[in-house]
Amino acid sequence: MPLVEWFGERRLLVLLIINIEILTICEQSLFLIVCGQASLNTRIVGGVNAPDGSWPWQVSLHSPLYGGHFCGGSLINNEWVLTAAHCLPGTSSLRVYLGRRTQQGVNANEISRNVRTIITHSSYNSFTHDNDIALLRLSSAVTFNNYIRPVCLAAQNSVFPSGTSSWITGWGDVQSGVSLPSPGILQETMVPVVDNVQCNTLLDSGSVTSNMMCAGLTQGGKDTCQGDSGGPMVSQQCTVWVQSGITSWGYGCADPNSPGVYTSVSRYQSWITNNIGQNLPGFVTFSPPNSCSSASLSKTLSQTPTHSLYPINRGYLIPVSFVFLFLVLACNQQY
Repeated sequence: MPLVEWFGERRLLVLLIINIEILTICEQSLFLIVCGQASLNTRIVGGVNAPDGSWPWQVSLHSPLYGGHFCGGSLINNEWVLTAAHCLPGTSSLRVYLGRRTQQGVNANEISRNVRTIITHSSYNSFTHDNDIALLRLSSAVTFNNYIRPVCLAAQNSVFPSGTSSWITGWGDVQSGVSLPSPGILQETMVPVVDNVQCNTLLDSGSVTSNMMCAGLTQGGKDTCQGDSGGPMVSQQCTVWVQSGITSWGYGCADPNSPGVYTSVSRYQSWITNNIGQNLPGFVTFSPPNSCSSASLSKTLSQTPTHSLYPINRGYLIPVSFVFLFLVLACNQQY
């Protein structure tokens, strides 16, 4: 049986289907290739000044209601930002700053966008902090460079064992009630993951759900704080940075035996893809020990739940091998 029956009016339909699916795959491939790359990477309580461009997905959310910066977020493709749901109630006239390092003074690599769409999780609970996740659609797409670039997101089967090195970033307080001093340089610090069982024991609350994860030092001293909410927690796998968590809540800031609690990104792959629809971010399955092969980074293309590699119930089904025969050439032509 021939690969495709080229006859009659159906030839045009088949070509159209191939083109649409290749474009879809190219979009996914594009963000999987560019996400998590911090080419310039060599306040957070206990943090240090982050070099310019070291965390190119970090964004700063501003609102007149707060007189400027009030939460963080992360760029996940060229028009969507991931943040915490608790950042958004009562906010208006949101402005998103990308490529920013300092909250005062000139940021030569900075751009900003308004927000045209806000999506908070329908099951977000402000009392329990469960499902503390939200998406912001920018007023217009951004162009990637060394200072503005999307982060990769932890795919649904990712595993972050206790002790996994995780980096947190933000412009929040340097200790409870103490603001980041001028000029307000982006802060960075590393904290290890704390497994949920131990975290619930330490917090003595039982409030850490399966949709959350924890990170922090037993002795304290390093943590996120007020103003860091919505920002990313990332871990490095091979050459890419993968966002594991969204800064959510905690008791105090950097206190001993009191880890910070983060929304677990891998639990929301379906929610993110369903709400974005197309132009999907890059999802990477994080599973140490790191296996630095291209397969470990690219396999999430076929795991994205809302897209197949060929059309369903739309005429002819084009075999996967046939589609990939053209993938490299087609992607190169598009990008």
